[in-house]
Amino acid sequence: MATYSEIQDWLRAGIREGRWRAGDRLPSEAELCAQFQVSRMTVNRALRELQQLGLVRREQGRGSFVAELTRVAARLELRDLHASASERGHHHASEVLALRRESASAEVAHALGLRAGAPVFFCRLLHREQGEPLQIESRWVLPAAAPDFLAQDFRARTPTAYLLDVAPLTAAQFQIEAVAADAEQAGLLGINPGAPCLLVQRLTHGAMGPVSWARLLHPGGRYVLQGSFQP
Repeated sequence: MATYSEIQDWLRAGIREGRWRAGDRLPSEAELCAQFQVSRMTVNRALRELQQLGLVRREQGRGSFVAELTRVAARLELRDLHASASERGHHHASEVLALRRESASAEVAHALGLRAGAPVFFCRLLHREQGEPLQIESRWVLPAAAPDFLAQDFRARTPTAYLLDVAPLTAAQFQIEAVAADAEQAGLLGINPGAPCLLVQRLTHGAMGPVSWARLLHPGGRYVLQGSFQP
C-alpha cells in the first residue's frame, strides 16, 4: 500500500515532466485511491499538502488542477533555485547572459571588502521556472574563494549550488527592497518597464572572509519572500 508521500512524488513527477501542465485536471481522488490502493483520507492529505505548496488548485465539485505559476514563495535561506523548483515539481532552467573576469567597481569593492579595480569573477544569469522568467542573478565572486568559477557550466548547475560546495557558508547578510524594472530588466523578465520588482542583495562569507555578492531581481507579481534565515 502506498503512502501519501509516494502519491505526491508521482504527481510532482508528472507535473515536472509535462504530463500535466498548468490548468490541467489531475486524476480524481477516486482514481488515485484505486491506482495506489489507499484510502480517500490518504489521497486527500497528499492533495491538500500539494495545495498548500501552491502546486495544486482544488475546486469543490470539480476536482484538482495543476496550479498556475503566479507567485512563487521562497524562504530566506541559501538554497539554489533548481532545488527549490524541483521540490515544487517544476522545471528550472538557467540562461547564462555573462561570465567573465572584470575589475571591481567601487560598489562591488565596498561590498566584498576589496580595493576598487581589484579582479573579481562576474556572472549574470536569467533563471526560469516552468518557462517563466523568475530571477535575474548578477553575482561577483572573489577569485581566491572559488578559483574555478569561470570554468563552470551554470546552465547545468547554479552558482549558489557550486559555491556552497567549494566555499562552505559561515554567514550571510541580506538586504531586500522594492525597485522598478528598467527597460532591459523588463525585457528579460517579460514585464512592463517600471513594473515592481523585489531586489535581494546577498553577501556570503566563508571561513576566510567574503565569498560573493549577489543582486537577485525578481518580478514582484511572481515572487514572495517569506520565512527566516538560519545559517
